[in-house]
Amino acid sequence: TSTSTSTTTSTTTTTSTTTTSNQNPPSGAATGYASQNGGTTGGRGGATVRATSGTQIHQALCGRAGSSTPITIEVEGTINHGNTTKVSGESCSTAAGVIELKQISNVTIIGVGSGAVFDQLGIHIRDSRNIIIRNVTIRNVKKSGSPTSNGGDAIGMESGVRNVWVDHTTLLASGGESEGYDGLFDMKDDTQYVTLSYSTLRNSGRGGLVGSSESDRSNGFVTYHHNLYQNIDSRTPLLRGGIGHMYNNHYLDIHESGINSRAGARAKVENNYFKDVHDALGTFYTSEAGYWQVSGNTFDNVTWSTPGSDTNPAGPDVKSTTTVSIPYAYTLDQTTCVP
Repeated sequence: TSTSTSTTTSTTTTTSTTTTSNQNPPSGAATGYASQNGGTTGGRGGATVRATSGTQIHQALCGRAGSSTPITIEVEGTINHGNTTKVSGESCSTAAGVIELKQISNVTIIGVGSGAVFDQLGIHIRDSRNIIIRNVTIRNVKKSGSPTSNGGDAIGMESGVRNVWVDHTTLLASGGESEGYDGLFDMKDDTQYVTLSYSTLRNSGRGGLVGSSESDRSNGFVTYHHNLYQNIDSRTPLLRGGIGHMYNNHYLDIHESGINSRAGARAKVENNYFKDVHDALGTFYTSEAGYWQVSGNTFDNVTWSTPGSDTNPAGPDVKSTTTVSIPYAYTLDQTTCVP
């Protein structure tokens, strides 16, 4: 909570389309940091199975020859607590009331047919690598109340996770922590090489974090591109240490703070469109500074707090405080096209 005053700015920086390589990855291939560290291919080259319940998802994981045997799981229908039970096997470590991707690799979960909805049921990725999640909706996952799942995170990653691509997903809540929800897209405890693309994050107190505390700085190399953050209080995302790359995202109706780079984090923020946002970028709620490199962003009806001991907004005169080198190919869309 802050009692400082605010000013309003409406600043538009126009930019032409910028290409940093000859071409982007082909359709269906991981982009951003998920394309690094050997790449993210999920279940490519393995069997394809269909699942209409959480139990069937777990059965598909447990039925593999080994924990690293590639598999693509096509999901259709509503996945909830009533149809998600624990399944045992040598190639899996599952649990009831959550989609558990633990100590496994080379898995794709993709929504097909009439759609895949994970209702009040989160996806937990722990000590795993090479995971793809695409074309699904995850909604109303709670950490308190009933039923609870995944600590209130729609998608949560922790403990040595590597190479995850989440694409064309819809992550929804119906309020903040006081209503029982936590983050929509959280990473902690040594999670690296992750991309979130073409997704919608909406109606939540917390968009997501990288690092669970100021000392949890082993995470990073995360790309966020072509996502919509709408009606979110804060954490779009919160970065504690590491590197984040945000480009061509639309931030709409952000109430408290947007991109919160702190505890030594470095954010490259390019060609994003911020509208009706408070404190779009900066270091907030801590004295441990983070840094940012900015270009081509539009700030439309953005308000900024007055700087203080634990508040360092990037605006209203938004300037870079670091430089970040990006190792992969990407193309920037014009900022005016982002909404």
